Amino acid sequence: MDFTLTHEQTLLRDSVTAYLAGRYPLLESRQAARSAAGWQPAVWEAFASDLGILAATLPESVGGLGGGAEETMVISEALGGALVVEPYLGTAVVGAGLLTRSGGGNADAVAERIAEGAARIAFALTEPGSGREPWDVQLTATADGDGYRLSGAKTVVADLSLATHLVVAARTSGERLDRGGLSLFLLEFDPQAPPTGVEAHYFRTIDDHHTGDLVFTDVRLPASALLGAEGGAWEVIEPVLDAAVAAQCAEAVGIMRRVVTDTVEYAKQRKQFGVPIGSFQALQHRMVDMSLELEQAVAATYLAVLNQDAEPRQRRRAVSAAKITVARAARFIGQNAVQLHGGMGLTEELAIGHCFKRLTAIETEFGSAVDHLHRYAEATAG
Repeated sequence: MDFTLTHEQTLLRDSVTAYLAGRYPLLESRQAARSAAGWQPAVWEAFASDLGILAATLPESVGGLGGGAEETMVISEALGGALVVEPYLGTAVVGAGLLTRSGGGNADAVAERIAEGAARIAFALTEPGSGREPWDVQLTATADGDGYRLSGAKTVVADLSLATHLVVAARTSGERLDRGGLSLFLLEFDPQAPPTGVEAHYFRTIDDHHTGDLVFTDVRLPASALLGAEGGAWEVIEPVLDAAVAAQCAEAVGIMRRVVTDTVEYAKQRKQFGVPIGSFQALQHRMVDMSLELEQAVAATYLAVLNQDAEPRQRRRAVSAAKITVARAARFIGQNAVQLHGGMGLTEELAIGHCFKRLTAIETEFGSAVDHLHRYAEATAG
């Protein structure tokens, strides 16, 4: 496999990194994340108009640039290094993937708006009673004349308070754990005034990202709200979730690169007993171990990215192996960085504490390491 970035991918990485270095200071982004708005709309507009990263991986048919998993990796790693809280993953990877793979209804029109920076997607999949399997869906979509009625609840819907549209996974047939019988529905959403029958509760997570819970009570949707074929949503959802895991692994790599670099620099400056603590052999060994974990995470992420178009079993193994490896590396690197910084590692002024919180959240998003260990075993055996 060739892991070398093309000239265009290198330019993409450098342009995103340079923009964020100059216009995305840590303290200002944290203040924005904790404000009533919860994000920086001007930054999102720049992502669309100045950098073009919202259109980078969308098909040309909807105004995109036709990039693939490699471009998503490059962008996600750069965003991770800057601890960006704007909803790139949920919109440009998950939302756009669901729309373009499903088609139908207003999918293409909303995908075009994503490229322009005018639409943001929240994917409502997990439920209060969901187990390890992401297809464990009980929210129902019952046929009602020429449309549907949604009833049920969703929990931990990422980017909910920032969304302009919801993509909701609902059961149109089958039993609770059937992979068949799932359908996707697209509806417009205003966080300040949710549609009739929709109750929304918003909250901020420990890593300053925004999420929320939803309750649907006989929400009437027209037939045009259905994305793709009724009952065939899982064939769309699974590869999109795998693309999201690969992108998030790349984000984690970007964060861990920053953590390792900041820790090494701190060890060169912090003095104890009259000498830099980086001169202590025991601490040098620990920082080497951190670097080794990072390189393993990088290799596993490349494996996941380069297998996005492989046959399903091979893709599942590569993606789950990456998530397991990255989760382990994230915990090891994050914990050791905080320990090497001492009390400074938990202050608001340094990036280390914020990085540690985000890495901790990534460990469980889109399935924990244990979940993916089971999935890897199933894909290998079956």
